[in-house]
Amino acid sequence: MAKSPPSLEKPTLDRDLEKVTFTEEASHFVLRPWAGLGLGLIFMLTSGMFAALYVLDQPGFLIIVFAAVIAGYMAMNIGANDVTNNVGAAVGSRAISMPVALAIAAVFEILGALFAGGTVVQTVESGIVSSTYMPTGMAFVWVMMAALLSSAIWINLATWFGAPISTTHSIIGGILGAGISAAGVSAVFWLPLLGITLSWMISPILGGGIAALLLASIKTFVIYREDKIAAAVFWMPILVALMTGIFTIYFLLIAIDRVMEIETLKGLAVGIAVGVATYAAMHPFIRRQAVGIENRNQSLRKLFAVPLILSAALLSFAHGANDVSNAVGPLSAIVTQLTTAGVGPYSAIPLWVMLIGALGISCGLLLFGPKLIRVVGEEITRLNPMRAFCVALATAITVLIASMMGLPVSTTHTAVGAVFGIGFFREWYTRNSQRRLEYVRKKTGHDNFERRAPRNPDELHRRRLVRRSHFLTIIGAWVITVPISALLSAAVYGLFHLIFM
Repeated sequence: MAKSPPSLEKPTLDRDLEKVTFTEEASHFVLRPWAGLGLGLIFMLTSGMFAALYVLDQPGFLIIVFAAVIAGYMAMNIGANDVTNNVGAAVGSRAISMPVALAIAAVFEILGALFAGGTVVQTVESGIVSSTYMPTGMAFVWVMMAALLSSAIWINLATWFGAPISTTHSIIGGILGAGISAAGVSAVFWLPLLGITLSWMISPILGGGIAALLLASIKTFVIYREDKIAAAVFWMPILVALMTGIFTIYFLLIAIDRVMEIETLKGLAVGIAVGVATYAAMHPFIRRQAVGIENRNQSLRKLFAVPLILSAALLSFAHGANDVSNAVGPLSAIVTQLTTAGVGPYSAIPLWVMLIGALGISCGLLLFGPKLIRVVGEEITRLNPMRAFCVALATAITVLIASMMGLPVSTTHTAVGAVFGIGFFREWYTRNSQRRLEYVRKKTGHDNFERRAPRNPDELHRRRLVRRSHFLTIIGAWVITVPISALLSAAVYGLFHLIFM
């Protein structure tokens, strides 16, 4: 009996998409152990004492201390839920060990928060509701306190019940709800809020597009080449050099503009120099790694180890730069309102406020991260290192662009968009790529291929529904989290108003 011709099609990519949902579930599960509870409480109390050192002689210092405690708790939630995803794939592919992954994520989260987090913090602090429309200056303080506390409560409840949410959406909704409760809809900056909302929709699309382009380049120039190891030796150092050079330019010209001002030409020159130096160091390193390995796709895992580590570090930096605002934006607004004339669009953000957010994120990672990284990296997201690299780098680039523009975006949803981009591109590529067709013909010796019909139509329908379910998860987070956090924040503000005002 003659064998049927082979099929060009690959199995559906639903499993890759399901990993995102399982990652969310794992993040909720990992917060349950009580072992880190004591250390977490110690950090929260330390945050309050740390704040007291700076504001002890200021009016309303007890309010600031309480806000610092809640901000520390928020930051730990962010670190425990999101940061582990940055390095999970690198650990799962055994590119780095657990201690190294924790160190990389913690260090780069702190650097991102301290050096590049100010712009997004300012947006959360003063770009959503206006303090000038509030009945009193203290009303604005309690609006921010209500947003901070309600967001922490909502994230805690959602984690307990296993519901995937975005901390960014939660804090924005909290500020919106409390602000409207205090001063009505006129207090809301609707145009900037529209920009933030659009960024939530655009960022997954942009992340998916960048990830697809990265994977297309790798497939074109490395995977479907006769000598793929030689192609990898040629292109990997270039890819790493471009990544480090572009990041250096971003860091010098944009990230540290609040610390020092560097001329554009000097920043570009340093970035180019770093890229050239990186290439000079990486080319012999990759070439030594390639000695003696087989000319097959599995061998590329070893060569992608360093790019995957660097992309994980870059994603941690980007995450720290963007998501630190969720914890310290309201805290910064409270401190500014109570200790100065009021909150403005260019209010200075105290360094100790940024430190609470930065250290809190790393604290949450170190306390709750190892188990989650192991679950994400080894049991759930055993992503191909090449695809994991594309997802991490695309997410980092998208979040850095958003941070540069001062737009708070969801890192998780951006990563979901990157996974979608990878998945849809692979489905299209397996059916339509002439390069892949010629490559498969040479490897199999077949000239004719059939399109494999689904054996079970119900199974095909289920797989399509899985895709839609992931899409609906993202939309659901936008639609549900913002109004729920807004309503909860409005209720908390009402309680504060009865007790303190």
